[in-house]
Amino acid sequence: MKILKTLGWILLVLLNIFGVWSGLFLMGRGFFELSVTFFVLIFLIDYFIINPSGYPYRYMIPALILLFTLVLYPIAFTIRTAFTNYGTGHLMTRQEVVEKLLVDPNYTYIVDDGKTYDYSIYVRFDGANPTNDFRTIVKIDDEYYKSSEYKVLKSEAGILILAETELTPIENSNATFVRRNERIDLIQEGSNIYKYFYSPNDETTFVNEAFFRFSIYFPIMSKIEYIDTFGNRLALRQDDRGNWVIKPVRHLYKLGIAEVIEKGKSVVKTVLINTVTNRPLVEQDGTFYDFKENGEKIAVGGYISYVGTFNFRRIFQDATIAGPFAKIFAWNFTYAALSVLLTFSIGLILALVLNDPSLKGRAIYRSIYIIPWAIPAFISVLIWKTGFFNETYGIINRFLVSGLFGTEPLKWFNDPFLAKVAVLIVNTWLGFPYMMVISLGALQSIPEDYYEAASIDGATRWQRFWKITFPLLMTTLAPLLVGSFAFNFNNFVNIYLLTGGGPSIPGATTPAGATDILISYTYKLAFEAGRGQDFGFASAISILIFFIVAGISFVNFKLSSSFEEVNK
Repeated sequence: MKILKTLGWILLVLLNIFGVWSGLFLMGRGFFELSVTFFVLIFLIDYFIINPSGYPYRYMIPALILLFTLVLYPIAFTIRTAFTNYGTGHLMTRQEVVEKLLVDPNYTYIVDDGKTYDYSIYVRFDGANPTNDFRTIVKIDDEYYKSSEYKVLKSEAGILILAETELTPIENSNATFVRRNERIDLIQEGSNIYKYFYSPNDETTFVNEAFFRFSIYFPIMSKIEYIDTFGNRLALRQDDRGNWVIKPVRHLYKLGIAEVIEKGKSVVKTVLINTVTNRPLVEQDGTFYDFKENGEKIAVGGYISYVGTFNFRRIFQDATIAGPFAKIFAWNFTYAALSVLLTFSIGLILALVLNDPSLKGRAIYRSIYIIPWAIPAFISVLIWKTGFFNETYGIINRFLVSGLFGTEPLKWFNDPFLAKVAVLIVNTWLGFPYMMVISLGALQSIPEDYYEAASIDGATRWQRFWKITFPLLMTTLAPLLVGSFAFNFNNFVNIYLLTGGGPSIPGATTPAGATDILISYTYKLAFEAGRGQDFGFASAISILIFFIVAGISFVNFKLSSSFEEVNK
């Protein structure tokens, strides 16, 4: 027992160390919400385990971890994102963008002096196989220079971003060189031997070009800058003829002090400066802008920045967004309401029929009607899409519309009205079995005495349904109908698989479709937008959806409470 208790305390200490380290690491990377989540979880877990009064809550720790990481943190992250410009072109922090502009080889340019330098690659072999451990010999002004082992200056997730190496005259190098026919054939550095492997000027080495390109140049050498004895930077670049040559390069941007205008005031601050035009970059709305020599303004890098309520204001103030959004919003309510109405109407009619004791084979009918509910929804949706609504080969167009009536095929997915009809048909097919089942259960709970008393009083079938059956059904089913409305309000799968939200709404600047509901529209904004992903705007709409569904849930709770009082 003591061993188990000691082991438990050791595990708790290790958990605390891991949690605190993770929280600090995440905070340093800018993930403040997740960092706070870790710290709060560690505090609560320690409190529940160490404090005797928290003993009953120990069994809630696994659920607590899931609650914080899968519910509370995503909510906090979504709220934060809604007030930022997070999306395509604005995926990195400001510091990361500055570092990229300063060190990324893509932001270098070739010095226009016409100089190119011959080079040769020497590779260390592992047995008979070449490796990506290499050295470079560069010929500068009839003198040969050897590269040292490169130093990594910047890397991300194990991928090299920038490295540099110094070029040393071979006469001053500590390495040993073996020549053959006036060509350096081997380089020996300590116990490592580098063999002559590739040179763009030696056709006999072209057999090794594929290995050089894909194992040395693309992953490593293209990111290396060679520094000669005068401090000049050289790099391997492609010339106008497509040949890979070593040329002098310079970084396009550097840090400097400049006078800029901020909020109408002139201030002196550290800025990025274009080394060609010698003009400072301008920051505006989370984006660095550079200027061409003719004065044209171009965006060179965007970062995540706080934009306040801009994403929310776009929904209502931008005409190209507000119009399509209003249509999607109205259709979302219409789709959810009609789905509940149609599925409940059909389900209730079938339940009334199947509840008749005189009907033979009721069990068989019930089993048949439940099949649409038993088959996975995505399979049913795809069958309806390709088997029934296909414009050319679908059953409806081929055998009914064109075959029976001889009219033009219906364009189910190109016409907004027909697309909405198709969506409602499929959703009704998938939803009526559920309504039938709950209606059957509610009908069987109604005492027969009520109907007998009504019959004695001379009530007709119609009167008995509206005065007895329907009110008692609604007592049980009203909360379920509200819940079904909330479910259909966010029924992403059916919309996305059947129509993809299409057809597109004319004039919309966002990927808005005629059959889109808010959740599918949000998904397309976040992951499929033609102009790029817009996580900030999608998060703002997600918060709006949250409040709508929360309101529906509140109504559901109120209805449940009121009907409980009626039952009492």
